Amino acid sequence: MSLKAFETMKKGETLALDEVLANLKADDAGLIAAIAQQHDTGEVLMLAYMNEKSIRETLETGQVCYWSRSRQTYWRKGESSGHRQSLVSMSFDCDGDCILLQVDQKGPACHTNRRDCFFFRVEGDKVVIHSAPQ
Repeated sequence: MSLKAFETMKKGETLALDEVLANLKADDAGLIAAIAQQHDTGEVLMLAYMNEKSIRETLETGQVCYWSRSRQTYWRKGESSGHRQSLVSMSFDCDGDCILLQVDQKGPACHTNRRDCFFFRVEGDKVVIHSAPQ
């Protein structure tokens, strides 16, 4: 089954979390893309990956936890830098292959010490660095 089976549900109807998690479309490594967005400004901060364990931990603790593909371990945003992401809300897209995290970001979200990770902006035939480290 997939989340597609639930598309005809009416506003206000509910599903069990376990049922939704069981129907998410993870890649071969069990990962799902997660977009972090600042809850009050709509600013898109970063893209990372989560698996079922990191989703559950995030929901239980309110501290966003990702899976680091490069380090092959769990990564709690801000664990070493202090630039924490607190979960405000979590949503899944209609296909069940992407997560939207509304977060409260303390400090920079990017490992480059910039507010967000999307600082390479295409302008015509060039790519311009759009922000400086904080």
